[in-house]
Order: sequence, then structure tokens, then C-alpha cells
Amino acid sequence: MNGTHDDGVGPFDAFGQDPSGDAEFEDPQGEPDGDGSEFDDDLLEEELRQAVAILDPLPAELRQVAMEAYALYDMDARLAELTFDSLVDSVPVRGVTDVPRMLTFTAGGLSVDVEVTSEGLMGQVMPPQPVGIEVLSGPQAPRPTTLTADSMGRFTSDVTPAGPFALRLRTGGEVVVTEWLRA
Repeated sequence: MNGTHDDGVGPFDAFGQDPSGDAEFEDPQGEPDGDGSEFDDDLLEEELRQAVAILDPLPAELRQVAMEAYALYDMDARLAELTFDSLVDSVPVRGVTDVPRMLTFTAGGLSVDVEVTSEGLMGQVMPPQPVGIEVLSGPQAPRPTTLTADSMGRFTSDVTPAGPFALRLRTGGEVVVTEWLRA
């Protein structure tokens, strides 16, 4: 014997009502959920949006930075993926200070090697070709720094990117934009 018996009395009969049958738990509008009752997803989403707007509003400065960053986005450009970053992929050498940051971006058959130092940046586009390069440095810069790669694909700039930056390369009829990185 397992110590239980069924005398026909439910666990809530002593209190006079079953809480799962309460009217406050029923929603007359919306979609049926798993147990057959209905729920309005749109109403819940709107209430959550209102709660977030009151309890944790989006700072105006962040909204402005996001809009300015989107304005720098080029819809027709291919994205060059970061395939090497010396901050992540290399072993640091003890005692060495002011180590240049080495970056490699690739997009299809095009690759860009970039070295970022305290004196500026330099790099090379592979395969070698003349390329127009813009150094995008976020909303604080009035306009991007423009560079030109020579016929060997080499370029240099004495302007060190500050904060987030990306490169926009214009090769003939194609536009390639690198991922955004923090300098």
C-alpha cells in the first residue's frame, strides 16, 4: 500500500474553490495558448515597451550615435570580415611597449592588411591594385580621412584612428567595408 486513498474529495474542496478556475487568470482576447485559454501577444509587447520606456529609457546620446553610425553604413558594400587581429591571435612579448596592432580583413578574393600604430596606420590591399580608402571613425569625425593605395596596393596615413573605426575601400565598381573595431 502506498499510503494514499481516493475518497472523492479534491485538495481544494476544503477551501471551497479551485484557484486555477479563477476568472482573473482568464483572458477573453487573443490567441489560444497551450492549455486552450487565450492571450494577446501584441498587448503584452506594448505593455513591455511602455514599461521599458519608463523604467530604462534609451539615452538621447546613444540614439544619436546609433543614427550617425547607420548613416555611415553603405547598403551596396560587401563586408570584409576580420580574419586576424594581433590583440587576439598573437602571443604578446614581455617588455615590449607600443606594439603595433596588426589586422587582416578579407572579402572574397580581396584582403587588406593594416598596421595601426601611435603614429598612424599603413597597409596593403591584395591583390595589388589602386584603391580609394576612407578611414571611417564614427560620428565625432566631421568627415572620413581619404587615402589612395598605389599600384602595389600600399597605403599610409599619419592619422591614428581614435575610438571605433572602419575602412571603406572603393575598387573600380565595387565597395568593400571592413568590420568596425575599437582602436
